[in-house]
Amino acid sequence: METTRLGKTGLKVSRICLGTMTYGSPNWRDWVLGEEEARPFIKKALEAGINFFDSADVYSVGRSEEIVGKALKDFAQRDRVVIATKACGVMSDDVNDRGLSRKHIMHSIDNSLRRLQTDYVDLYQIHRFDPTTPIEETIEALHDVVKSGKARYIGASSMYAWQFSKYLHTQEKLGCTRFVSMQDFYNLVYREEEREMLPLCRDAGIGVIPWSPLARGFLAGNRSRDGEAQTTRAKSDANILTARAFLESDYAIRDRVNEMAEARGVSAAQIALAWLLHQPVVTAPIVGASKMKHLDDAIAAVTIKLTDEETKALAKGYQTRRILGHA
Repeated sequence: METTRLGKTGLKVSRICLGTMTYGSPNWRDWVLGEEEARPFIKKALEAGINFFDSADVYSVGRSEEIVGKALKDFAQRDRVVIATKACGVMSDDVNDRGLSRKHIMHSIDNSLRRLQTDYVDLYQIHRFDPTTPIEETIEALHDVVKSGKARYIGASSMYAWQFSKYLHTQEKLGCTRFVSMQDFYNLVYREEEREMLPLCRDAGIGVIPWSPLARGFLAGNRSRDGEAQTTRAKSDANILTARAFLESDYAIRDRVNEMAEARGVSAAQIALAWLLHQPVVTAPIVGASKMKHLDDAIAAVTIKLTDEETKALAKGYQTRRILGHA
């Protein structure tokens, strides 16, 4: 497994990050795997050289962190893995148990550490932009989390570039710990991040760790051309990309992915992930895996080398769309 630096930090991470939203409680989402089903994926990822694992407190309302923490404690040495988690989402009916207030951040980091069975996380991320909390309050709270030793680095997730820029400017103005990563929605059929967010990250030395690199499985073929869902998640997932969200140009791009995959004798998922890995600003796609083939494809994608002509051909014909993934 290849490794690279996260942005311009000295932290080395695997080119694939295992996303753990898939592991937790089926009561939360019907496509989620329980603990016994999840553990083999985490073990295999470690054996393949993946050292980067991403979770969030809101995944299965904490259960995902518990499963990940226990598995990593059983299968790995703490200092050999990079554990990332996130906070901002609604965790209960308590009005303060959500968002990016100092109260919620301080409460959330302690709860995440307890569930993950660790004294610190390597990367602590704000899950979205919180318009109800002053930016200064959030930045100073995150700075205190780092200075207390509970997080090594901090990052952010999907938002507008102008919002992220305000965070970065405020961190510089206050002399506070700086964001080192952006976890955003980016793949072959959703490239709106190329307008402003990716140039901002490139200029600021921010590592990009895209989520949903296969567009909710679309690029791997989980939806027929007439929009019919082919998997449990595609049938039940009403978030981000539904059948109504896909354009004719998306299917044309997927056709080219399939053609290139067939010519090379690999899977479509490998080609789509390889395209993302060839984007200079991308550090590591965050890959979810509910079947071992998903993990195998992600691992294999790292070794696929695309030519400049192939990379351009895959992206040809992209049609712009409305902004998605920030809510």
